[in-house]
Amino acid sequence: MAADVGAAASGYQATASRLHAFNRYEIKYLVDELTVPRLRAELAQRMDSDQHSPVGGYPVTSLYYDTADLRFYWEKIEGLKFRRKLRLRLYGDPADCTDDTSVQVEIKQRVNRVTQKRRMAVPYATAQRWLHGREELSCGRREQPFVNEVTTLVGNLDLRPVVTTGYLREAFVGTGAELGLRVTLDHKVHGRDRDFHFASEAENRFIIPPKLAILEIKANERIPYWVTDLTARLDMSVVRVSKYCQSVQAFGLAPRSLAGAPELVLPSDAVNLGPHSLTATTGTA
Repeated sequence: MAADVGAAASGYQATASRLHAFNRYEIKYLVDELTVPRLRAELAQRMDSDQHSPVGGYPVTSLYYDTADLRFYWEKIEGLKFRRKLRLRLYGDPADCTDDTSVQVEIKQRVNRVTQKRRMAVPYATAQRWLHGREELSCGRREQPFVNEVTTLVGNLDLRPVVTTGYLREAFVGTGAELGLRVTLDHKVHGRDRDFHFASEAENRFIIPPKLAILEIKANERIPYWVTDLTARLDMSVVRVSKYCQSVQAFGLAPRSLAGAPELVLPSDAVNLGPHSLTATTGTA
């Protein structure tokens, strides 16, 4: 079936182009929301805010696909040197998502210590027909290898939606000699295990305690010394955390990893209902 893959992107949807690929190193930290204002101020002294990131950040929602036995989940838990996963990502308020909204079909893979991403923008309805309906996607020659890989993954592994994740992201970008540096802060990380339409008003649950944000430092070559010095001065801890795995575990779809950080586990008596709309909140910290 022929499909229009030329979905227009604007605002923070433009953080990803129609077809984009890159390699980079990533380090994640946990940061208490009470520490965020100081962290934000220090980052702003050396970095610019992403031009597509409004004040307070922008919503990011991802739908993850996996096999019936959660192959991608277990590859992450077991720390395989080569692993990958498929997701559908929306930049912007999920409540505003329509058939024509631009979304990103993305393969994220890890090769040793390097994170590689390949993604392509398509209209939401097109993505659903392709990934859920197994319909053929017509595309240009440049996109064909990526489309073939996604189609093969979905078909051969019988991939299906498993969980969503969502959060409010603030993004900073490097300047001058540090153009390859990107730092993101993700707040109110939540998810759900059903009702997967992006615009669904289904209940979300926090999958990481809302008092914590996730800081991700991403660089093409090396992490600048001043960044690691900043995280040390603010007493932040490097953590191996996958939002996908956190969502799988939060809904009891698989056992929680023994290697996981205990501070990421919500107390059993916690009120862990997540927000229906992140854009309805005005502050992050």
